[in-house]
Amino acid sequence: MKTITKKHLISQIARTQGLDPKTVQMIVQEFFTEILENLKKGDRFEFRDFGVFETVVRKKKIGRNPKKPDVPIEIPEKRTARFVPGQKMKTLVSKS
Repeated sequence: MKTITKKHLISQIARTQGLDPKTVQMIVQEFFTEILENLKKGDRFEFRDFGVFETVVRKKKIGRNPKKPDVPIEIPEKRTARFVPGQKMKTLVSKS
């Protein structure tokens, strides 16, 4: 198993589609920027068979410091990003 970086993804797309790597880089970067900007606004991205990017709010909760378990710590509410894989992705990954 290896890590695929954005640079590697760009070069693969450019090679397989016969496009200029600079053009592909601009498109890929704009794609990620659009996702981030819209998630920041609370929008949800759904890509059929791939998955869903969305934001969720984690409720505040009481945590414990392992060094002082008798002292409760309030962990505040937090908005975070979440990815839910699509059915096709789940199936392909489980078969590999």
